[in-house]
Amino acid sequence: MQKSVDPEIEIESLDQEGRGVGHADGKVIFVEGALTGEVVTYASRQKKPNYEIADLVDVHRASAARVVPRCPHFGVCGGCSMQHANAQTQVAVKQRVLEDDLRHIAKVHAETIARAIHGPAWGYRFRARLSVRYVPKKGGALVGFHEKKSGFVADMRECHVLPRHVSDLLVPLRALVDSLSIRRRLPQIEVAVGEREVADTRGEASCGATTVLVLRILDPLTHEDEAKLAAFADLHDVRFWLQSKGPDTVVPFGPGSTEALFYTLPEFGIRMPFTPTDFTQVNPFINRALVGRTLRLLAPEAHERVIDLFCGLGNFTLPIARQAREVVGIEGSTPLTRRARDNAAINGLAHKVAFSVANLFDADAALFDALGRFDKALIDPPREGALAVVKAFAASPERAPWRIVYVSCNPATLARDAAVLVHEGGYVLREAGIVNMFPQTSHVESIALFERAA
Repeated sequence: MQKSVDPEIEIESLDQEGRGVGHADGKVIFVEGALTGEVVTYASRQKKPNYEIADLVDVHRASAARVVPRCPHFGVCGGCSMQHANAQTQVAVKQRVLEDDLRHIAKVHAETIARAIHGPAWGYRFRARLSVRYVPKKGGALVGFHEKKSGFVADMRECHVLPRHVSDLLVPLRALVDSLSIRRRLPQIEVAVGEREVADTRGEASCGATTVLVLRILDPLTHEDEAKLAAFADLHDVRFWLQSKGPDTVVPFGPGSTEALFYTLPEFGIRMPFTPTDFTQVNPFINRALVGRTLRLLAPEAHERVIDLFCGLGNFTLPIARQAREVVGIEGSTPLTRRARDNAAINGLAHKVAFSVANLFDADAALFDALGRFDKALIDPPREGALAVVKAFAASPERAPWRIVYVSCNPATLARDAAVLVHEGGYVLREAGIVNMFPQTSHVESIALFERAA
């Protein structure tokens, strides 16, 4: 019997998930792990009439952008998808995704393509949700991200996008879970790392790290379990919180567990406390740069009134308040809104900001009419985008802000909303660029500046 030979293909580009794209026999072939310009052989794992999804078998002509993946789990773990490409290529691919979406979906071009915001490529992930699975056939508990395209938990012993001290906890956490009576009833560990003020040898303040691990427990802990958690926390300098049901059931566990988590925005003199389940940006290094870029684009002035939509706990609101006359923050989460008010007071800005709760996915012109006129707006929505908001602005031009900065975690919904602002609302897309919040992944964050046409 003749041995089958894997087909060969030349890779023409990369798609939005970082897969190589080529053509064979009239079909589009998406090859995981291939890079533009490479000649590869591949093995299809999903065949459709017009396309195939395939795995890389061998590289016959390698791209100059190809690098050796740093993590031994790359290719199995689903946490990263682009470790085989150098940093410059990763940024370039994400910029092309943004530009393509703006061109094809919005039918607009930015007047200026901004320089990409990027920072450390490794050890940046201060927020993570780790899955836990007790698998006796694999030696006990697994703690980590899911395998690629799978519900199984990857057999991870290190992770290079997590801070080193968190990566070093993966193996000890496996042993801890193995030892607990509820090892089959502990499906998740959420990681939150904040800054910690410590005194150096000269007595001057500097920052270390406070690490909280939120255990999702489906059964109560025994006294023996509690003793083991307390010992682990002391040995590894971490704090445990416990979550028995929904997010509102999260409670601190043990002495010292109530130590406040916080991050700082030194450029604006802001200290931002948060709880381990509050939404904060995964990458604190990029968040600082992003807030700085956003404020420079928004350019709030001392006489202006600004609205911050999807404001969260005030990540942008409070820096804006340092410069504007008044800022109104709107958020859909009551707990986050409460935290934002507290943070405004902590930073001495309560007199310049007002926060309220509203479902911005149902926003209409009446909502903004009731709030009054704003000079400028910041929009920072989740992946679903802000379609209702931009439609409301387009429907009420006399009340709509003349300048909008839009921070996006999904270039497709940014492009959809840009089409409304430009083609219906009379705005011009002055500038757009990517924010490399998640190096080693295909995730694209971006920032765009819109202004009303003169």
